[in-house]
Amino acid sequence: MPELVSPTSVLILWAVLGYLLGSIPFGILLSRAFGLGDLRKVGSGNIGATNVLRTGNKKAAAATLIFDGLKGAAAVLLARYFAAEDAAQLASLLAFIGHCFPVWLGFKGGKGVATFLGVLLALVWPVGLACCATWLVMAFWKRISSLAALAAAASSSFWAVLLTDGTAFFLCVALTVLVFIRHGGNIRRLFAGTEPRIGQK
Repeated sequence: MPELVSPTSVLILWAVLGYLLGSIPFGILLSRAFGLGDLRKVGSGNIGATNVLRTGNKKAAAATLIFDGLKGAAAVLLARYFAAEDAAQLASLLAFIGHCFPVWLGFKGGKGVATFLGVLLALVWPVGLACCATWLVMAFWKRISSLAALAAAASSSFWAVLLTDGTAFFLCVALTVLVFIRHGGNIRRLFAGTEPRIGQK
């Protein structure tokens, strides 16, 4: 059974490393690698996979989705391997924050959905899988990425209680609040009926 408590210095270290991992702007790096230009000048200007998809390049969008998820998972798995479970949870939270507020981009990052899912898949995989399923069902039903993301985030705390011993419940609550904050504009457009659908530029 993994250790649960880490020294403060170790927690600080993994908070910093988690943030730095999460702050890698794969959307921008991959868009440039695929010759798509500056992603911040495309569509919503967001650096996530949904906005990469607005360039019309599905491979670049898929790669962004995967790598944004992997960086969240990497923060969790590395912290868990080299430290303890509390470090893994802290690193996961900071990886999400790093994606949303990367120092390299003037703290203007993405909305964190792929990183959110990657974090949960690595930290508590049953919850991660349930959230992915929630996202997929809502995305196929309504064809609105932001609505699917909000549904997945909102369900995460429920899944944490239903499928685990509740260890990650408070982390899921914190991540959900951050996801909703990052989607403030999307929520307003959803109520106004003007939110674009998946694939729409």
